[in-house]
Amino acid sequence: MKISDILDKDSIIADLSSKDKKGVLEELAAPISKITGAETKDIVKVLLEREQLGSTGIGGGIAIPHGKISNLKSIVIGFGLSREGVEFDSLDNRPVHIFFLLIIPTDSKSVHLSVLAQISRLLKQSHFKENLLKAESAEEIEKIIHAVDEDF
Repeated sequence: MKISDILDKDSIIADLSSKDKKGVLEELAAPISKITGAETKDIVKVLLEREQLGSTGIGGGIAIPHGKISNLKSIVIGFGLSREGVEFDSLDNRPVHIFFLLIIPTDSKSVHLSVLAQISRLLKQSHFKENLLKAESAEEIEKIIHAVDEDF
């Protein structure tokens, strides 16, 4: 499986408008809601509960918010890019520009760990991050991810 296999183009937001954590999570959750049928508010609630355990802002301008939702058939991934950056309580206290959102079925055992690991591997590549930050459309973001994506 590849990230690009489970990343729906409709869940890519090339220019997030929100300026705070809750707003970004709401903005990222909206297209995921349409894809999964789960309510946006329920997705946001799960994500905020996860954030209370510790920020998913991993540093370097990156956050990987994630949470589990019942009655979901498979993992769903969303992507968002913030031009200005968002205060997200990151480990390095820097604003976040790149967001990968994971919504996971509650009965998922460990597949999401493989997905998280693959996203982390991709984001360690400086040219990948730089290309994402320069991208101007969802189509361009999708192509950038597809170009470096590998089976995991």
